[in-house]
Amino acid sequence: MSCRTVFAGEISSSYREEIKNTINTRGIHPKLVGFLANQDPAALKYAESTAKTCTETGVVFELKKCNREDLEDEIVRANEDENINGIMVYYPVFGDRQDQYLQNVVDSSKDVEGLCHKYIYNMYHNIRFIDKEQTQKCIIPCTPLAIVKVLEYIKVYNPILAYGNRLHGRVITIVNRSEIVGRPLAALLANDGGKVYSIDINGIQEFNRGTGLRLKKHEVIDTNLKLEDVIPISDVVITGVPSPSYKLPTSLLRDGAIAINFSAFKNFEDNVKEKASIYVPSIGKVTIAMLERNLLRLYDFQMSKSEK
Repeated sequence: MSCRTVFAGEISSSYREEIKNTINTRGIHPKLVGFLANQDPAALKYAESTAKTCTETGVVFELKKCNREDLEDEIVRANEDENINGIMVYYPVFGDRQDQYLQNVVDSSKDVEGLCHKYIYNMYHNIRFIDKEQTQKCIIPCTPLAIVKVLEYIKVYNPILAYGNRLHGRVITIVNRSEIVGRPLAALLANDGGKVYSIDINGIQEFNRGTGLRLKKHEVIDTNLKLEDVIPISDVVITGVPSPSYKLPTSLLRDGAIAINFSAFKNFEDNVKEKASIYVPSIGKVTIAMLERNLLRLYDFQMSKSEK
C-alpha cells in the first residue's frame, strides 16, 4: 500500500496567503504578543516559528521573555494596552492548575489561543457564536482547530452532510487528553458527529455526539477498553505525547488508517507508512495559521466595539 505524506506547509499555504492578502488589502497592522516564561525547547521553537510566519504575513509580533513569577502582571499590562490585539502564552509555565488560572487572566477579547473560560465553555457546549445575533464566531483553541483543518484538507470530513454531522461514521482515536489540545479536540470532533476515543495514562474515554436533551453537547463515557482495542478499529489515529520515547505500534493500525502527529516528537514508528494511507508528521504551521486567523477575528471584534 502506498502512503501519502502530507506536510503542514502544504495545508497552511492557502490560509497564510489569505491572511497576508487581508492584511495588505485592508492596510492594517494587528499586533500579537507572545509571553515565554519557561525553558521548554519546544516552546522556544514554536515562538521562533510564530515570529517567522508573522513577518511573512504582515502580523506585528513581539516575543516577551519573563520570569514565571512576573507573568501574571505582564499579561495584565498587555490586557490594558490598546496597541496589543492578541495575547498568547507558551505553556507549560508552572505545569499545574496555576496555568489554568493564567489562561483566564488573558482578556477574552485578546485571547488568540481560545483558552479562557468563556471560549472553552462555549466549545464544550457546542456554542459557536459569542453573541445572540450570531455575527461573532467563538475563538477555538489553535492546535485543536488546526487538526480540524487538517482533517478537512485530507477529506476526513464529509462536506455533503450537514454541519455538526460531517464526521458521522468516523472512528477517531486521540492519544492525548491534555486540557490544551487532547480534550478540546475530542469534544470538537464529537460535536461534529464522530466517535472519538480519548487516551491518556488514566485510561480511555469515549466522546460522542449527545442525544435527547443533550443533543447539542457531546457525551463522555468512561470505558475499560485498552489501546489494543481501539487503534485497530480507528479510521484516524492522532498522537500528541510529549515524550521522545513514546511510539505507537504500527502493528496496531488497521490497513489504510490515517496517522496524524501533533507532538514535538515523532510518536509513530518509522514504519508507519506500511499501514497508513495518509501520514501527517506535524501540524505546527497550520497551528500558527489558525493563531493568525484568530488574531484577525479578535482585531475585528475590537474595531467594531471601538466604533460603537
